[in-house]
Amino acid sequence: MVTDLERSAALDAVRRAAALTTAAQGRLAAGDTLTKGDESPVTVADFAAQATVCSVLSGALGPFAMVGEEDAADLTDDVDDGLLAGVTALVSTAHGSTVTTGQVVDWISLGGDDGSSDRYWTLDPIDGTKGFLRGDQYAIALALIEDGDVVLGVLGCPNLPNPDGSRGAVFLADDKGAVAWFGAATDAVPVSVAAPATLAEARFCESVESGHSNHDHAARIAALLGITGEPYRIDSQCKYGAVARGDASIYLRLPTRADYREKIWDHAAGKFVVERAGGRVTDVTGADLDFGHGRKLERNQGIVATAGRFHDQVVAAVRSVLA
Repeated sequence: MVTDLERSAALDAVRRAAALTTAAQGRLAAGDTLTKGDESPVTVADFAAQATVCSVLSGALGPFAMVGEEDAADLTDDVDDGLLAGVTALVSTAHGSTVTTGQVVDWISLGGDDGSSDRYWTLDPIDGTKGFLRGDQYAIALALIEDGDVVLGVLGCPNLPNPDGSRGAVFLADDKGAVAWFGAATDAVPVSVAAPATLAEARFCESVESGHSNHDHAARIAALLGITGEPYRIDSQCKYGAVARGDASIYLRLPTRADYREKIWDHAAGKFVVERAGGRVTDVTGADLDFGHGRKLERNQGIVATAGRFHDQVVAAVRSVLA
């Protein structure tokens, strides 16, 4: 069961991280980015956002388990301490008071859980770092997992364009459904998927980065389903937000390698937002996503998220092409 305190703390944490990353985007200097062992980039803003989220949750909830994407060791191993100093400066600004490097490392380290707990949080402090570095779309994704199932998801999309011309959205999903705050609005509005009348009218949503999903396979699946419209390509878990509010009705993340398994923080919050908005999310075989096996979706391969009505047909097409 999700408490009101957990709900409000999660929302506050994501909003503070969104404000921090918005202020930092486009202002990163040379040396503010490093490349991790898997060749993915990470910036001072990634670390600062994780520190901020963990500090907010810790202050509101006390001890908690967190599976976070970033590892404090990547900062403490930096020989010239340049990254750590930059992270500390960002976190101090977000807090409105000076914090120490020790506090920052301790907060980031709170994300070091292995995902073996029955109840834990998972965080991607900047999902879509390449989009963030381009000045484009990215997301702050926070979810609470209980017994292998997501029970609370908060998704911050600071640059997401809204139909009214404003930018930025925060989605929250819980047992009551899915709501969102758009632009500077202070009141939440319900969000729900918008299924097209026919599959041919559906719009695909897929990753900008071809390394994240097989675009050639996606094109073949679209052709098999009779879909001719251009795909909506957008970075990060913002794709889940787009499906949840009806900008698109199908999101595919197709395996690029047979042995690849998705990280839990890349999907937990977004998938729950889509589901609570009335959609459906499974892996490419049609199996439900199982978050009960550590830091990866070990029992699943790929992602299929849809508005729900045609989900089985989409999965069938995916299986046919992947076979």
